[in-house]
Amino acid sequence: MTTGRINSLDMLRGILVAAIFFFDVPPANMYPILMHRAWDGFSVAEVGLPLFAFMMGVSMAISFSRHKPSIKKIFKRVTIIFVLGLFLSSLEHIFRLMLVDSFTLENFLYSTVFHGRFFGVLQRLAITYLFAVILVLALKKDVRIFIAAFVLLIASSAGFHIYAPDNPFSPEHNISRAVDYIFPGVNHILFETHDPEGLYGSIAGTATVLFGYIAGRVLISDNDLNTRIFSICKLAIFFLIVAGLWSFTDIISKRLWTAPYALLNSGLDFLSLALCMKIFDTSPPKSRLSLMLVALGKSPLFFFTANFAAALFLYVMPFRDSNVYFWIFDHTTKNLISPEFGTTLFCALWTLLWFPLAEIFRRFNIVVKI
Repeated sequence: MTTGRINSLDMLRGILVAAIFFFDVPPANMYPILMHRAWDGFSVAEVGLPLFAFMMGVSMAISFSRHKPSIKKIFKRVTIIFVLGLFLSSLEHIFRLMLVDSFTLENFLYSTVFHGRFFGVLQRLAITYLFAVILVLALKKDVRIFIAAFVLLIASSAGFHIYAPDNPFSPEHNISRAVDYIFPGVNHILFETHDPEGLYGSIAGTATVLFGYIAGRVLISDNDLNTRIFSICKLAIFFLIVAGLWSFTDIISKRLWTAPYALLNSGLDFLSLALCMKIFDTSPPKSRLSLMLVALGKSPLFFFTANFAAALFLYVMPFRDSNVYFWIFDHTTKNLISPEFGTTLFCALWTLLWFPLAEIFRRFNIVVKI
């Protein structure tokens, strides 16, 4: 059993956090491969949330191998993450109440209570983590857990085809949208048509966490490093092949978290983990950049929250005829070479701005656990 911190895990989480800094704040369109797809398809930007869920599963396997699972602590963590997600969903309106004179308390109550978004990224992570923990504790054996993950994907896929057999993944008529309209209701979803982190997508999302758990079990096994890496690569190839085959019947969609989307990301996640194991578990990271990425990886939810709050604060704060966020963009990189290049450069600079804080966390060994 592996003891102590695992370099590959911290590094992969750190890379994920840096990617979130980059992809979550574009003030305009970047190059298409770097932008989220409107409905179906795949781009680099689609890997963030599934990798977060996958890493939660890996961490779960490591934690359960070291300590007997505490149901009380698990529910406490799930509650904290979910409530934090609700807070972030309301943060824009909190900032508006603080910074915008025309935004009244009545506007605030309307936006948060009567039309506030109930689900979001952190809520999705909390729900899928809870479901995955329940299944892991109930099934115990890795083979059963692996099978259960595929049963969830099959059930999720079947729901789309049974509900709308003629066009299962139509934006206007699909089971995920129908569930959103029932709970939490049309007034509490991100878009009028659907919520990309809605409840139905948590079925396949839970499978992603379970696949992460399986990866974690391989990671901490007693086999030598190369054997573990080879096993993880074999699973990665298996997931990618199945994802490709499944995509003939189901679309690849982050908005709906479809089965082939979950499998495609899981395959890429397994490969990323294997690569980090090969590089960083044989030789610990020593460069300043690597060490700062590790610092990011040790406190991922803190940096995720801080990044979201900082960008939102600048976006809400009025300045002249716009807001601080867009004013900075307009007066720095917006008109460099091309709109896409200027936006991409802006996002890269925004990402780099977080590294001094990561260096402080590294030097003082600060770790924020949630």
